Amino acid sequence: MDTREVVDSYYRLANAGEWDAWCDLFAAEQVMDEQLAGHIEGRETLRSMMKGFPDMYASFANRPQHIVVDGNEAAVVSHISAVTSSGGRIEANVANYFRVTDGRITYMANFHDTVPFRAALGGDK
Repeated sequence: MDTREVVDSYYRLANAGEWDAWCDLFAAEQVMDEQLAGHIEGRETLRSMMKGFPDMYASFANRPQHIVVDGNEAAVVSHISAVTSSGGRIEANVANYFRVTDGRITYMANFHDTVPFRAALGGDK
């Protein structure tokens, strides 16, 4: 897969809730700097973390609004709409940066306001 296909698959699989297949998009030695979870190294570490994701959210959608691809790098502005399992609502704009090598995500970082995610972290609904 080229960079655009990987990025498109990232959002398609996330929105379908196919987290195991989503994790397969990442290289074994991937590095992620995630706004809420922090620094994550290794695909299997990421896979373990994602096992709890379906229990956290009753619904989750991350819809790309704008995608820019330049060679093996991509930047995506997207919007997350989610409802936690306890009924908290989340609406947040997000920016993701991707680096892709040999059809796998080797580095990813995301940036967003953390306040809307209080509902997922046990804070305000």
